[in-house]
Amino acid sequence: MKHETVTIPLRDGIDWKGIGYLFSISGALALGAAGCFAPHAPVWYFPALGIGVLTTIIGFAIRYVAHLKQKREIQETKREAERR
Repeated sequence: MKHETVTIPLRDGIDWKGIGYLFSISGALALGAAGCFAPHAPVWYFPALGIGVLTTIIGFAIRYVAHLKQKREIQETKREAERR
């Protein structure tokens, strides 16, 4: 009878990149909130501020999704290498 070792996949631990993106998003929100108190701002200021904060957050979210996809691909490649 053939004996094979059974491995249980464990989490890799803390996703530091994800935590970094959360800090960056909260920083963008804080800067946007601070910018809302600009006295005598021109008409274009607040829409530009809102668009800037929104696009920054969307950019960080897209980068994090790409990071997760890359991690999955690395795990799949490792599993394929172990099977050979």
